[in-house]
Amino acid sequence: MRLEHLTWPKVQAYFQESDTVLIAIGSIECHGRHMPVGTDTLIPNRLLELIEEKSGVLIAPTIPYGVSPSLAPYPGTIDVDAEAFYQFCLQVFESLYRHGARRFVVLNGHGGNVKTIERLGLALEKKGCLVAMLNWWLMAWDMDPAWKGGHGGGEETAAILGVDPSLVDRSEIGGELELFDVTDRIKATGFRSASYRGVTVEIIRSTPRVTDSGWIGPDHPNTATVEWGQRMLQTVADYIADFMEEFKKAELQSKRGE
Repeated sequence: MRLEHLTWPKVQAYFQESDTVLIAIGSIECHGRHMPVGTDTLIPNRLLELIEEKSGVLIAPTIPYGVSPSLAPYPGTIDVDAEAFYQFCLQVFESLYRHGARRFVVLNGHGGNVKTIERLGLALEKKGCLVAMLNWWLMAWDMDPAWKGGHGGGEETAAILGVDPSLVDRSEIGGELELFDVTDRIKATGFRSASYRGVTVEIIRSTPRVTDSGWIGPDHPNTATVEWGQRMLQTVADYIADFMEEFKKAELQSKRGE
């Protein structure tokens, strides 16, 4: 049930019967040379379509942008300031709260949004609400460890193949991942992580200084298949539809002073 498709009397009727809202938050950012910049929004949107087939929970319009400072140099990335992003999302959530929403299920497509969603959850808790943050790519790892992946790697590439295979430019996948080390002995292992003498440290660099491709992870994109993506998306969607039914039973705390 899509909020944007309903008249206001129908929205009013929904909130007289239910206080649960599902809202996706994504991003527009680099996901390697082979993937669309809308990856983190396209995947949640496809999950919403699958969830809608099994659940009557109200689905609010997707917030397509997120916080992406490390990927900002890549053409197409839209990086929203963290405070501005929080304030915008808060206005959206508080509007839904005024109309009757108390249980918010946030389908998150981007790791850079996590801190903002956590902050939103604590702010809404003071109003007697409960916020669940569902990071689909982490959930998929729990559902099948073989699906575990990084940024723009096999997991996300498979998901986009499951959305629309034409969105993946296989000619740009390339060979092995090459990371740019900090020194001969400080070896890059991820976006921020590096290893020195067997100990992991974090060194803050923009992504183009870590890899020229824009994808990072243990799961090479060339392992992705349409079948993997479709099965993974359906499994995650089925889980979320089931989770929301149980989430409706969660006890809400009394509104606290702000």
